[in-house]
Amino acid sequence: MIEVKNITKKYGNFFAVNDISFEVKDNEIVGFLGPNGAGKSTTMNMITGYIEPTEGKIFVNGKEISKEPNKVKRQIGYMPENTPLYQELTVREFVNYMADLKRVKRKEKKEKVDKVLEQTGLKEVEKKQIRKLSRGYKQRVSLAGALIGNPEVLILDEPTVGLDPKQITEIRELIKKLGKKHTVILSSHILSEVSQICEKVIIINKGKILAVDTPENLEEQFKEENSIYVTVEDKKNNIKKVCEKIKGFKERKLIKENSDGTKQYILTSSKKVDLRKEVFDLFPKNNINILELKTTEITLEDAFLKLINAKEKEMKEKEEKEKKKNAKASKKETTKNNNKQKVTEKKTPKKEKEENKSKGGKK
Repeated sequence: MIEVKNITKKYGNFFAVNDISFEVKDNEIVGFLGPNGAGKSTTMNMITGYIEPTEGKIFVNGKEISKEPNKVKRQIGYMPENTPLYQELTVREFVNYMADLKRVKRKEKKEKVDKVLEQTGLKEVEKKQIRKLSRGYKQRVSLAGALIGNPEVLILDEPTVGLDPKQITEIRELIKKLGKKHTVILSSHILSEVSQICEKVIIINKGKILAVDTPENLEEQFKEENSIYVTVEDKKNNIKKVCEKIKGFKERKLIKENSDGTKQYILTSSKKVDLRKEVFDLFPKNNINILELKTTEITLEDAFLKLINAKEKEMKEKEEKEKKKNAKASKKETTKNNNKQKVTEKKTPKKEKEENKSKGGKK
């Protein structure tokens, strides 16, 4: 289990990560999702112990990384972004080298290296130099380096970046299999990837966590209305008046008129209305034959964009409010100073003389 408690990473006055907390359970695949520069890689580097947080604590299986770094690092396999590999080594030589770094016992090394090469689909290229491999195979080699030593936790930074569609599918399937025996955190800015692989999503932007939930819950959370595609045979053009009978109905949009006289629409209602039930009930009663009906669903991409936009709007409003507050305070201070100046200017020389005389007498 990984526990991240109130970690912050500052570079000068810049917050790369700003007071974030989250947990990852054993054998859970968690996606760290955010745009470039959101703080994903910085957080991963802090979990691996590569960089230290400015503030906060990180625990891996109950051990605090700042107090027991070596014990924690032995439990973590890290696949960095952009696959930094020793190009002149063969695949087997590289994995052997990583096994030595992780202090795999000599008598167990060959067996463990063979197992990892098999797991990652590298047996057929094990004698090839890394520089001669395709990008997809290089990603596999980097993953093999992370897997050797059988760490409990795998941290994968943008594991499919730069791959073609076939390679992406292969790596995704491999990560799913690894999630059965390892705790996996992977970062990505590819929304479909996170949605397909991960059980839980952590959305981060500008160093702050915006949401932690399952992809399904995030999609449902930001669903504001129901929409369905429906193809109908409506010879008497009754659809308009029928749709008006549906409580909470919002919009009817014609998508296509087919050559056989049927029509396809998108029907939209408020979130609380089950359009499918209403359509199946009302359409046949009004001589509208339903030929096809399917729902449209909000995607993780929609949820992500709504979260980012909502947070940026909130921050902008906060900044504007702060500006107005400061401007008001500044105006008040200026008015106060002006009033003081006017009072001073109104004093006659005679009055000032009397005041000075009075002050002198008190002394």
